[in-house]
Amino acid sequence: MEKTHRFPKVILFDLLTALLDSWTVWNKAAGSEAQGRAWRAEYLRLTYGCGAYVPYEELVAAAAERVGLEAGVAQKLEQLWPELPVWSGVQEALDAIGGRARLGVVTNCSKRLGRVAAERLRTRWDCVVTAEEAGYYKPDPRPYRFALEALGVKPQEAAFVAGSGYDLIGTHAVGLRTYWHNRIGLARPDAAPPADFESRNLDRLVPWLEDAEC
Repeated sequence: MEKTHRFPKVILFDLLTALLDSWTVWNKAAGSEAQGRAWRAEYLRLTYGCGAYVPYEELVAAAAERVGLEAGVAQKLEQLWPELPVWSGVQEALDAIGGRARLGVVTNCSKRLGRVAAERLRTRWDCVVTAEEAGYYKPDPRPYRFALEALGVKPQEAAFVAGSGYDLIGTHAVGLRTYWHNRIGLARPDAAPPADFESRNLDRLVPWLEDAEC
């Protein structure tokens, strides 16, 4: 018998990499692309390694110090936070699915900065889950489960749009089908399984969701 497909009830998104170009503001705060990338890489290493929530701002500052950046760059990043650019094509993709599913965010930052970042999109979010609220950083499964429970759905009734390859570790553990919006061509971490679909843009998101077995 031919399988039938229906649109997921809930679509969850990574925020700071899948929807927003946070790389630009990190580079600007650091003073160059090379310094910004080194800082961001160290921050990601600290974040994905700590598990239980440590104040986001402390991790950002610690990462800056470890890569030799001047004091104050973490504060500069926070000042630039309201300027986080939206990747091209993102708002159009969100608009295309907004009336067909509930939309949520699962992001690795503080509650305060998560709300500021989410407001960069012209989208009515049904939930915005931060690492601070969940008590753990992704890719620990708990932030993803927190969002699913908040929206009252099972993993098989939802889908996730990742920005980082590390998300693939957490979504695989939870059982969430995952579209990896790998905008800048990041390497997939050794511990991460392949995404269900990977692309440099969101042009295929709607067709993929329509084919998702949810």
